[in-house]
Amino acid sequence: MGHIDPTKDVFAQFRENDRPGPIHMLNLVRLRKEAAYPDGRKATGAEAYAAYGRESGPVFERLGGRIVWQGRFELMLIGPSEERWDHCFIAEYPSVAAFVEMIRNPVYREAVKHRQAAVEDSRLIRHAVLPVGKNFGEVPK
Repeated sequence: MGHIDPTKDVFAQFRENDRPGPIHMLNLVRLRKEAAYPDGRKATGAEAYAAYGRESGPVFERLGGRIVWQGRFELMLIGPSEERWDHCFIAEYPSVAAFVEMIRNPVYREAVKHRQAAVEDSRLIRHAVLPVGKNFGEVPK
């Protein structure tokens, strides 16, 4: 069973940590071969995820969201060898409040049905934005 949506408890923790400044959300997404729409409509996972992007994109952009990094998965060097990800990207939001406003937006809530149909498994990992260190062993404060 994949991870598709946050639990209420984790989302409450997300909202409670409403520190000032932007957040980066690392998205790792594995798509279903065939989308699983509750109404039985037919589409591939890729087609359903593309519909999610088209429909939710204007809300994301209006609230100040932007994609700051995107990559194509090639190989799991460290980690479970069976894991693969179809979409890997980092979305930036100007604040926790902007992210919360996005997911409460009625247009987004309708669009997210495509994501739920498309996604087999995913990871959504929140990060604080830090300055880049001189090397990977230096963690800026």
